[in-house]
Amino acid sequence: MNQLQITCPDDWHVHLRDGEMLRQVAPYTARQFARAIVMPNLQPPVTTVRQAVEYVDRIVAAVGDSPFEPLMTLYLTDDTSAEEIILAHKSCFVKAVKLYPAGATTNSSAGVSDIRKCDAALAAMQELGLPLLVHGEVTAAEVDVFDREAVFIQQVLMPLMNRFPKLKIVFEHITTADAVEFVLNTGLNIGATITPHHLLWNRNAMFKGGLRPHHYCLPVLKREQHRQALLYAATSGHRKFFLGTDSAPHNRSSKESGCGCAGIFSAHAAIEIYATIFEQQNALDKLEAFASFNGPDFYGLNRNTDIITLEKSPWVVPESYPLADGESLIPMLAGETINWKLIK
Repeated sequence: MNQLQITCPDDWHVHLRDGEMLRQVAPYTARQFARAIVMPNLQPPVTTVRQAVEYVDRIVAAVGDSPFEPLMTLYLTDDTSAEEIILAHKSCFVKAVKLYPAGATTNSSAGVSDIRKCDAALAAMQELGLPLLVHGEVTAAEVDVFDREAVFIQQVLMPLMNRFPKLKIVFEHITTADAVEFVLNTGLNIGATITPHHLLWNRNAMFKGGLRPHHYCLPVLKREQHRQALLYAATSGHRKFFLGTDSAPHNRSSKESGCGCAGIFSAHAAIEIYATIFEQQNALDKLEAFASFNGPDFYGLNRNTDIITLEKSPWVVPESYPLADGESLIPMLAGETINWKLIK
């Protein structure tokens, strides 16, 4: 197979940042995806519909004439009101609300300290069918960083589901066999996104030949047995799993520092990387469902109608992309060869 045509995909989890970084990275996402769920963890976070409107305008300006459609999210806090949830649902562009446990990842200091403080907002979301997107990690200091997701399932997610059994939940960027099993054994109101980096790498990648800051992300990469479970889930064709890159750009100096930022930038070649992974698993026939169908079906949106074409044409990823002020952005698989290329 030298060419692959699939329905135009969507990215159900992406960080576009703001300011100059937004202008630099948004066109990469718009080149490959018709729509994307945009994360709200800016500084300050996007906590209101009014802030989301303003962010949409900045994103649209950044992608120029592209038909790309940003799908917005609100940042859940201890103080998010049911009234704000109702406003979000009435809007035509806010599609979900994002749960960041306080301190879990980049710009999460304003996140939720105790999920029970959000019960009024969650009750409104359940009633209105507005999905909750969860960063599924606990942040207690006594919990090992590699166990945070599994503990989150037991201590937060399962009790949450017991209180709100009909709430639509996307378990984002899952990283463990525990999460795969949980999603498979719950109702159709629970879905999950899977990133290219968690499909391609296990935790050894962070230490290959030395400390590799550009392989550092949160949730952190896990053992090989967990990667294999993610590969099974993504390539199974099961409708509860869908594409979410969690592409999270940081400039090079922020990654290569004494306290390096978490995040992997994959938007430059996301669909090509997924195609390469699916081919390695002899599952190219399952890529379209994962990338183009399962996400909109879960969110209750129409599937895209345009077609993209990928060609079996190996190319080398640039070592870096230039940013303003002499900075640079190191992409996923920098300097390495990808076998598939998006041609139209």
